[in-house]
Amino acid sequence: MTDSSSGTNPRDEGRRTARQTVMIAAFEGWNDAGGAATAALSHLADVWSAEHLRDLDPEEYHDFQVNRPQVGLGDDGERTITWPTTSVSVARLAERTVVLVHGIEPSMRWRRYCDELLTIAAELDVRTVVTLGALLADVPHTRPIPMTATSESVGLQSVLDVEPNTYQGPTGIVGVLQHEAASRGLQSVSLWAAVPHYVANPPSPKATLAILTRIEELLSEPVPLHDLPDDAVAWQHGVDELAADDQEIAEYVQQLEEAKDTAELPEASGDAIAREFERYLRRRDINGGGTSGPGPDKGPDKS
Repeated sequence: MTDSSSGTNPRDEGRRTARQTVMIAAFEGWNDAGGAATAALSHLADVWSAEHLRDLDPEEYHDFQVNRPQVGLGDDGERTITWPTTSVSVARLAERTVVLVHGIEPSMRWRRYCDELLTIAAELDVRTVVTLGALLADVPHTRPIPMTATSESVGLQSVLDVEPNTYQGPTGIVGVLQHEAASRGLQSVSLWAAVPHYVANPPSPKATLAILTRIEELLSEPVPLHDLPDDAVAWQHGVDELAADDQEIAEYVQQLEEAKDTAELPEASGDAIAREFERYLRRRDINGGGTSGPGPDKGPDKS
């Protein structure tokens, strides 16, 4: 539907406005199964050349007996102490500014913690807050990683095709930050990846790749993947080998595969194919019309 007075599509205008300035946050700990969410955030900071802005004072939010500081040697050979903290950096892309928040779930003062982060968001004119999370689930490593996207913002639910947040129960700092952002009138989206619980130790490159793919769709901004698709394939092959050596695990994986295949439609649906083709076109444009993106018979792009 097009606004005849302006010649613009309200849905497209809503997408542009919602995505102009975005904060993306991920936290180590309860919300970060397999390290998938924080690995995705670190990847974005790297490929988007984010510049460090500031750190939050760890004295305010962390119990150092729970999250202990790390001692090591600096580049000059002197011993240094690295304190558990939350780092804020800024990536300035062609179409928008993205604020990246990488932290450890705080031990105390969660409301003050969220207030400090959202004050920074206000200073940088952030309009949308995206939180990343990963949870352990009964899913097979051989199938695409399930992703969920929810929002408390009614406008974004239709504009970005995400579900309303209906979860009830214990929550982590991700849930609290989402709630506080919404209470300030910010738009918010929560992305979660389901990590196979029987391979819970980090890294989880396949889950990280799934999160980055969803971020790329959400922001309409190409995310260079570099070696991550190869890492995801190697990870899956490694788990395959472990399962092959353990009959009980192999049978359990087979049960999970059968349950998923029965309960869900194939991943290669029309919508999934359309989204993949859109990503291919965006990457082709970024590469100046090259053909390094995934065409019908090509593997993942490593740009």
